[in-house]
Amino acid sequence: MRLAQVRRTIAGCLFGAVLAGLAPTAAPAQDLFAPRLYINGQVITEYEVIQRALFLQLLRAPGDPMEEALRALTEDRLRMSEAKRLGLKVAEDEVMQGMEEFASRANLTAEQLVGELQKVGIAPETFRDFVVAGLLWRQAVRARYVGRVSVSEADIDKAMQAAARPRALKVLASELVIPMPEGREESAMALANRLSEEIDSEGEFASAARSYSAAPTAGRGGRLEWLPLANLPPAIAGQILALGVGEASRPIQVPGAVVLFLLRDVAEDDSAEPISVSVEYARFLMPDDPEAIAALKAKTDGCLDLYGATRGLPEDRLVIESLPMSEIAQDIGLELAKLDPGEVSTALSRSGMRMFLMLCSRDVTGETPPTRAELRERVQNQKLDGLAQGYMAELKAAAIIREP
Repeated sequence: MRLAQVRRTIAGCLFGAVLAGLAPTAAPAQDLFAPRLYINGQVITEYEVIQRALFLQLLRAPGDPMEEALRALTEDRLRMSEAKRLGLKVAEDEVMQGMEEFASRANLTAEQLVGELQKVGIAPETFRDFVVAGLLWRQAVRARYVGRVSVSEADIDKAMQAAARPRALKVLASELVIPMPEGREESAMALANRLSEEIDSEGEFASAARSYSAAPTAGRGGRLEWLPLANLPPAIAGQILALGVGEASRPIQVPGAVVLFLLRDVAEDDSAEPISVSVEYARFLMPDDPEAIAALKAKTDGCLDLYGATRGLPEDRLVIESLPMSEIAQDIGLELAKLDPGEVSTALSRSGMRMFLMLCSRDVTGETPPTRAELRERVQNQKLDGLAQGYMAELKAAAIIREP
């Protein structure tokens, strides 16, 4: 993304934010620093929530910006408190490196990104605090778990197979999607962990899916059709391929839910070339009205048709973008993996609205396979990410969180 594109994106996000009442000018100055939430006695102010919401809109993060900002800031307070308890710190050069790495995703330097953010009222501290909380949390997770996470040569062999993602390699899997509404994260994760430990067969998984899954596949025991491995988000692909046939995965947290998979079969082609998959897709948030959804499906043959169908609505309701599968939210990526170009999924929702998700196109290109050392670190990070979700759930359960 070039600088001019970044400026247009930021300007568009700010315009949408102003319409939504998120901009700092949308509230009287004396109210901006009023407490919005207390986390173990620490204050999150209205100003911080607005700043983070604007930043999340810039990142095109899914969900309601204000709700997601409050959730993210709550978790950041818990991350910072835990890091302080453990005596962890980050050096200034580490912070700068983290900011540079993040900015480089838009082909910018940290200084350029900060400058562009300031032009639309996002303070440098908002960006810096976001990076620092992430760096400290990474240290905290590693301090707690790294000695307890082992990566075997067999793990690397399986990851090597997954990372290659040959053109003809495909998996036959089942899914179980447990809703995780705000305030019930701990109970949803506890159920997912229990099912992951207790399920020993495809029959048991199918029974659990019929009882607990919120996915459209629940009625058929969570059974999915054959999916090309390359079409799946890499994190999900790696976890599925690491399973034995009939084995259930560890819980995988996605926006608003936690997901389990069961591997039923794998089809291999050793002669296939390693590939990378990028997709262009559209997501449109609309009221959860079956008749309106059916009507939109009937008059939409491709992604470009959605521009006409959504004319006059706020710009942020419709997003059409092209991304590698590795950069797409895992729940969206999983749905896109099930689609052919022009097909639609309405299985997902955000902030009480139904997501009309359409695959525009899928692009397959060659790639260089990672080394075993790179895969070892990748597998370890995947295992740590799963443990980190439970770590955060523990911190939330123990925290005193209250409104003013």
